[in-house]
Amino acid sequence: MKPVNPLTSIIKRDLVLAYRQKAELLQPLLFFVMVITLFPLGIGPGPETLQKVGPGVIWVAAILSALLGMDKLFRDDFNDGSLEQLQLAHVSLSWAMFAKVFVHWCGSFLPLLLISPLLALFLNLTPAMYWALIQTLALGTPLLSLVGAIAVALTVGLQRGGVLLSLLLIPVFIPLLIFATSAVDSAAMGLNYAPQLAIIGAMLCFAVAITPFAISYAIRVSHH
Repeated sequence: MKPVNPLTSIIKRDLVLAYRQKAELLQPLLFFVMVITLFPLGIGPGPETLQKVGPGVIWVAAILSALLGMDKLFRDDFNDGSLEQLQLAHVSLSWAMFAKVFVHWCGSFLPLLLISPLLALFLNLTPAMYWALIQTLALGTPLLSLVGAIAVALTVGLQRGGVLLSLLLIPVFIPLLIFATSAVDSAAMGLNYAPQLAIIGAMLCFAVAITPFAISYAIRVSHH
């Protein structure tokens, strides 16, 4: 009989649990859509105004929706003892945490990429701006999940860690917000935005290499 890969089992388990908790899964997505749809009503439907502020609004909404759903990343596993069992099991805790963050990204941010064509219509983005926005979201949203998971792991043992989580993460996400919106603005002016994408990609590569170990260390600290 072929042995079961423990990382595959973790991914399947978390996907099943996420599917069962549809309300918590849809809450950040609905928040994201509501912010984008209500924003044009607040500032007016002027095409030039929407094009100028639209990319920043989308990225701010993505960051806020990430903070809204980030708190539950390790909460249930911490409360039922699953994280403690993972530390005792014969499996790399760093890889296990990476698998959990991957499932979180699939549930929280992948739907944002899928509905982005509709959001582009709401904010009157040009095709060049939309393509740049998709690239920044594809590179930047995994970075949100990876970096956010470190703060979640540090605060998972606290009863009300949501406010502290926001205070820790918002300053960290500001550079990503700046480079992402700068890339879309450059696309709107017909300029080359590859340098901004390269910086975001470098940040993502660094996060992929470092954050799984930082998350596993933070989980161990939270249990002591």
